[in-house]
Amino acid sequence: MTQVGEGHETAADEAGPVLTFGAPTVGEILAERYQLEAHVNNDSAGRQVWRGIDVVLRRPVAVVLRHPGGSSATEMLQAAVAASRVIHPNLVGVYDAIDEQDRAYVVREWVDGESLRDMVGAEGPLDPARAIAIAHAVSDALTSVHATGMIHGNVHPGSTLIADDGRVVLADARADEADSVESDIRAVGGVLYFALTGHWPHAEVGASALPDANRDSAGNPAAPRQVRAGVPAYLDDLTMDLLDGRVAAPAADALTAELGRLDAAAEDEEFEDVGPLRFVQNPSAATDQIRSTPKILIGVGALVVIAIIGLVFGIRAISNSTQPDTQATAPVNAGVGQGDSQDGQAPAPSPTKIALEASMVRMVDPPKGERKDSDQAKFTVDGKADTAWETSRYENRSNFGNLKPGMGVLINLGAPRNLSEVRVATSTPGATIDVRTGTSDPGDSSTGDKKIVDTYTRLGDEEPEKKAGTNFVFSGFNPDQKYQYVLVFVSDLPEAEDGRGGYKISVNEIELYGY
Repeated sequence: MTQVGEGHETAADEAGPVLTFGAPTVGEILAERYQLEAHVNNDSAGRQVWRGIDVVLRRPVAVVLRHPGGSSATEMLQAAVAASRVIHPNLVGVYDAIDEQDRAYVVREWVDGESLRDMVGAEGPLDPARAIAIAHAVSDALTSVHATGMIHGNVHPGSTLIADDGRVVLADARADEADSVESDIRAVGGVLYFALTGHWPHAEVGASALPDANRDSAGNPAAPRQVRAGVPAYLDDLTMDLLDGRVAAPAADALTAELGRLDAAAEDEEFEDVGPLRFVQNPSAATDQIRSTPKILIGVGALVVIAIIGLVFGIRAISNSTQPDTQATAPVNAGVGQGDSQDGQAPAPSPTKIALEASMVRMVDPPKGERKDSDQAKFTVDGKADTAWETSRYENRSNFGNLKPGMGVLINLGAPRNLSEVRVATSTPGATIDVRTGTSDPGDSSTGDKKIVDTYTRLGDEEPEKKAGTNFVFSGFNPDQKYQYVLVFVSDLPEAEDGRGGYKISVNEIELYGY
């Protein structure tokens, strides 16, 4: 049984400490709540992994302990806190993170099953349909992680767990400065490659390193179709493109969409009819993400573009030859690269993420509010997953205990500009949030806050509803209108996730996209 804490080995991990002083024992209860039942293994960082029971909620848990605690365990605890804010069916649940100085431990969901590493090691490479399904689940989990601004940093066959009920769970996020969104995506390609071949294509150190890929003289891994028979060509192309640093990595949501398409085709056993790869970026994704497609398609696309350009010039030349001579000397606009279209309108530019700073945001807390959260507005735009605006605890869910209509964060862009989308990431599902716009800020006071709530216009015509997830996306901005003041407003709270009763929420990140 492989449990959490079984990801990639690194040089730092090899030198990791092994818990000796203050070693736990069977039957010991940590934090007056988590009873240790059995020592499962030691992970690659020298931490002990235990199976335990939450004696309060009566559910099994995995407990990962490290010695010593204190500053040396800060990175582990911070990673756990950040991971706890992302709730997704394909992410292992993180319940608690405790530092006792002599030792520190993280309490996580217990998964009955095995890791992808153990599964492939015991059974050999998986069939393409199963490999696609696993990669799809991992990519879907990363989509939620990246949407909060986090990086997982440990996507690996050892941290990819397959539960006995078939659920695929990604565990043990522990990103460091060397990790990035792109490295997460490349690692999905590695997981797919490992599932198809039983070999790991990325560099790795440590005694328990996975079998290395077969490589050519330049060190490049052999394609899956060269290692085993039965791998569809489209899947071979996708895997190798994800591993090729010369091909731009797609965003996690684009990769998830493509793997979902392939997953559906695999279920219908229509491998040969699936068609070419087609990464479709979210319209509001960053513009520096370039489509990733098989290289042959890029060449074909270039030829098609050249043919279209030639056709455009040909048609215009014929058209110009039928005009009076007075038109012949008029300057010719080729259109290519200048945005001309049939109706003479330039295509709309792609929206990009707007850089927000602490000076551009403030809390809005209408009358009857205590206005004590004012210093937390900056945490919603700092790009950090482990900081957030955290509301007080309220006895009732609706209208903050009938004290006030809600609370929110006001964003002043400094000047009017076109907007496309607002994204909000929260800690807990079940909140009601809407976006409102206005033309001025009447002042950082109870009176000014009341005027904002009373006069700002809600985006969209529908009444806001509670959302099951933790990631909100608001669109519907008028493309012909510019906006300077945007209010993200929370009007209904979910039940507090710490089990202490009442209702509260943390707003981790707010992002605006525009032109």
